[in-house]
Amino acid sequence: MLLIGQVRAIRVLCQVADSGSFAAAARALGMTQSAASQHIGALEGVVGLPLVQRGTRPLELTEAGAALVRYGTVMLTQLDGAEQTLGEIGGRLAGRLRLGSFPTALVSFVGEALVKLREQRPGLQLTVVDEHMQGLVPRLESGELDLAVVFDHHPGLPGKVLGGLSHVTLFDDHYRALLPAGHRHASGAASLPLRALAGESWIGGRTGSTWFRIVQQACRTAGFEPRTILATDDYRAVQAFVAAGLGVAVVPGLAAAHPLPGIVVRELPTAPARRISVARLPGEPVLPQVRAMTDILIDVTARLRRPPDRRTDQGEGVHRRAGSQTSEARRVAPPAS
Repeated sequence: MLLIGQVRAIRVLCQVADSGSFAAAARALGMTQSAASQHIGALEGVVGLPLVQRGTRPLELTEAGAALVRYGTVMLTQLDGAEQTLGEIGGRLAGRLRLGSFPTALVSFVGEALVKLREQRPGLQLTVVDEHMQGLVPRLESGELDLAVVFDHHPGLPGKVLGGLSHVTLFDDHYRALLPAGHRHASGAASLPLRALAGESWIGGRTGSTWFRIVQQACRTAGFEPRTILATDDYRAVQAFVAAGLGVAVVPGLAAAHPLPGIVVRELPTAPARRISVARLPGEPVLPQVRAMTDILIDVTARLRRPPDRRTDQGEGVHRRAGSQTSEARRVAPPAS
């Protein structure tokens, strides 16, 4: 019976088969020719059959040798793969975290979470990937990321593609209205019915984007069709256009969290929402740094789970309560993030 101790000898045999001589095999493996010959002799003793036909030039394998090389090549490939995978796992366990996030989360709360993680684990090697949703999910699935801040839309809204990610919900990010400071509704109540914007010029997402379709559906439910005069999927550009007085917009709460001067943010009572979560691949051991980052993200987003604040201050963004829970995350189609 072959034992793990013969792995080295099988590697020598495969190299002999590939190079045609003990000398060439020894050079390739960094050993002496006599050591290579001894490995083959010991292996022949274990299997009880000759493996090479000595005296031939180049060396030829016996039937038993050829069979062992066939199986040995497969075995060595698998062992090399296992060694590489174990090395990667060891690297993660030793202190590496690869975190991905969509842009509005990065600027809103992920930075604060990273500071807290550094305080807890000062030696941790961090890699942060700024990516839109259409890139985050494939990177998680391929193993390029250990963890990602993602979002999904509630049932009945466009942009939902089911996936198999394990995730913990952080909060619900309700859409908000952005108004120019001089708008007739800018000095009113903190809450504004969507239908009040029916006759306005709109700044919106590009036709066909998830953001565009969600806002369009919300407006149609409110009884009107938005008249979009400027289309862009860049939330910074949207804010600039609204601040300039070119129109109104409805954007996710995170995109309204840091309004430009000249913008008033208003809550929408029946606004659509996207569910913000932290996701990872299911079925794998949860690394300590992954668990730590998840706990920190839950902590730093607690303020975003508070009941709505009814203040009317200019630029005040408000968020609704959303509990944390574990469930299956859903992949979404390419929206603005």
